[in-house]
Amino acid sequence: MARGRKKNSDGTTQSNGNGKKHATQQSVDQAVKSICDIMRRGNCAGAMQYVPELTWLLFLRILDEKELQEEQNAETIGVAFRPSLHYPYRWRDWGAPPDTLSEGETNKRHELQESPQNAFFSFINGELLPNLKELKNRPDASARQKVISEIMTGVDRVRIDTEKNFLDVLDKVHQLATEAIDKTHVFTLSQVYEGLLLKMGEKGNDGGQFFTPRQVIKAMVQVIDPGIDETIYDPSCGTGGFLAQSFEHINEGLRNDATAEQLESLKQRSFWGREKENLIYPIALANLVLHGIDKPNLWHGNTLTGQETYGGLFENAPQTFDVILTNPPFGGKEGKDAQTSFDYKTGATQVLFLQHVIRTLRNGGRCGIVLDEGLLFRANEDAFVRTKRKLLDDCDLWCIVSLPGGVFTAAGAGVKTNLLFFTKGQATRKIWYYDLSSIKVGKKTPLTIKTFEEFFRLLPERADSELSWTINMDERKHKAAEEARPFKEKSTATSQKAAQITERLKELKKTAPRKSEVIEEAETMIADLTRESRTHAAKAKEIEDAVYDLKAVNPNKKADIDDRTPEDLLDIIETKGLEIAEALAVLRIGRELLQ
Repeated sequence: MARGRKKNSDGTTQSNGNGKKHATQQSVDQAVKSICDIMRRGNCAGAMQYVPELTWLLFLRILDEKELQEEQNAETIGVAFRPSLHYPYRWRDWGAPPDTLSEGETNKRHELQESPQNAFFSFINGELLPNLKELKNRPDASARQKVISEIMTGVDRVRIDTEKNFLDVLDKVHQLATEAIDKTHVFTLSQVYEGLLLKMGEKGNDGGQFFTPRQVIKAMVQVIDPGIDETIYDPSCGTGGFLAQSFEHINEGLRNDATAEQLESLKQRSFWGREKENLIYPIALANLVLHGIDKPNLWHGNTLTGQETYGGLFENAPQTFDVILTNPPFGGKEGKDAQTSFDYKTGATQVLFLQHVIRTLRNGGRCGIVLDEGLLFRANEDAFVRTKRKLLDDCDLWCIVSLPGGVFTAAGAGVKTNLLFFTKGQATRKIWYYDLSSIKVGKKTPLTIKTFEEFFRLLPERADSELSWTINMDERKHKAAEEARPFKEKSTATSQKAAQITERLKELKKTAPRKSEVIEEAETMIADLTRESRTHAAKAKEIEDAVYDLKAVNPNKKADIDDRTPEDLLDIIETKGLEIAEALAVLRIGRELLQ
């Protein structure tokens, strides 16, 4: 006989599997660690294996808890409730431990545990998973049912090796109910899950390309400050960090005057994103749902080519967005199919993503984007220069933050990066820079939100300091134009001279007898003048393109100059030589005494 579920003081049943509340962060962390330990010994060796497995289990657990609460609320006010799942596919049917049920109750799990060996896996792999995956194909499928199906897309079967290990995991996941975590003392379950995602982003786990450090995300969201009535978009959303943090940021700033319609819109129609990777897409969905976003409007497919895997959650998406926050992949090489729809063709992934961002940001919209150093300083490739020119012509790039070199090293990427903030609709006149590049970041000294304290203090006024300065783009362009003018004039003059000789050459070729030597001399002059004109034009272009080298070079940084003379260096070498000779003499004496 199953034990009765324990009662709360008001007579209602507790939702936690064992009636115990996790009152400390250590308690929650230990519970999650114990689940991961079981998974590791059960055929899920690394984070890239056990995080996706825990994702769908945790999601279905929290979904069941959420729908049970919604059903009770609907019953209280006397309205109909349409559940996403029915018996025996709800967590309470197959996942809840029998000893947590009320007196006399039973469930599918109890039935399966009493059945012959492997009956449990047969039900999960043969009935539950296929049923959940097919929900989105129903003619009347709800948005939540589509989310459920998409989260389950990559789950072909249970990864854990034995039913015993799987049941142990179910018992512990059941204890991780939202109500079982004391929010006044510990992180919410969504933040616990983010800790797991961080494991995927650690070096060696191959998940760093999908993960942006949380402190960088928090700083960027704080700068852009998305609002409750705005649409927020991430075209390369990875695990959904920017969207989740934006939701938290908006939630924390809500006042009592927020309407029910605004709150509903926030959870249903505010957050939009795209993700290509099959493994990461369902994890992003689960992450956003755990944060409280009821309908994550995520498109599954290749943002650059437009090739769609699943777009059912992206229906009625706006063409442009109020806010874009993103960390696009950098260093990749795209094929011709990805370049087709872009004005400036290049294989550089990050350049194409920047063009996509400019295109999909509405006039007046704000963007925060992580870009690699190479994109900022490269002024010798046409697509790089033209993309940055479009950025500065169509948008006000008002801030660039130069990050330390080790920010992404823990995630397996050592590339130097920058944060760019801009508003679409006006050309860039001035760029305010802030330099964090001198800060040493490592595993024991990670980047924290405190690192950005002075940045946030100076940002409102764009004030100058030892770490901040302003570049006047109008002056820079004017200076470049003045420097390029003589070369343009020479290019034009030589080109015109070559054109005049070309016309004379045409006449020479018509006369008889042909003057071969004169014709040959004229052709040589035309070739030389054309070459000279192109050289001058290339020099002028080089000067003008250099305007779009946007790399942060701190003018306040004092260079370390070694002002020692050759005589000083010789004296140092001589002194060190004497010190070495004395040390060797002591060692020889010591050896002789020992002998």
